[in-house]
Amino acid sequence: MNKVQIFTNGLVKENPVLRLVLGTCPTLAVTTMAFNGLGMGIAATFVLFCSNIAISLLRNVIPDKVRLPAYITVIATFVSIVQMLVKAYVPALDKSLGVFLPLIVVNCIILGRAEMFASKNKPLDSALDGLGMGLGFTLTLVLMGSIREILGSGTWFGMTVIPASIDRFTFMTTPAGGFFTFGVLMALVIFIENKTGNKKERSIGCEGCPSKSVCGAKGGCE
Repeated sequence: MNKVQIFTNGLVKENPVLRLVLGTCPTLAVTTMAFNGLGMGIAATFVLFCSNIAISLLRNVIPDKVRLPAYITVIATFVSIVQMLVKAYVPALDKSLGVFLPLIVVNCIILGRAEMFASKNKPLDSALDGLGMGLGFTLTLVLMGSIREILGSGTWFGMTVIPASIDRFTFMTTPAGGFFTFGVLMALVIFIENKTGNKKERSIGCEGCPSKSVCGAKGGCE
């Protein structure tokens, strides 16, 4: 796989949210506004980029038996840095994201890339993988946040785009609206795959699971 493929893989082909279905908890929770989605995406991308490089550099040093605790420690370090920066310079975003900002530590996208890619590849490739996956995650969050904010609040990044005389579709700002938007986008991706002939075969069980190496399953999933 060349450098361009590594970077673009997370944008569409293996988009962490719409294709691998990872990180759905923050995706559904913070995307009531486009600004929140952008903030969460940038924070996660920073952590992905930095932790991938660090883990790649340490891949031959970390003992196999303690690799997951070691990965979490590395990730937690960068999450703490992000948290302090957000609290200091963007307090409104910190308030909006709430508990989901520190929970980046256990985001399965970041831990999954550490185990599946960074621990097996060189620092440059790991950095590109982190950037690509982070960008794919960010674009998805901004898209979902934009749809929900425009339809539900009539604004986009705080700017009014739908006149006050038009009723808002407030359903979109509720958790159910998040699930609905998520489902529609996933259906759209599958539809495009079928139309373009790029459908990816999906298998059920551990062999088709992107987190197989993280959970350590050797046979059928329990």
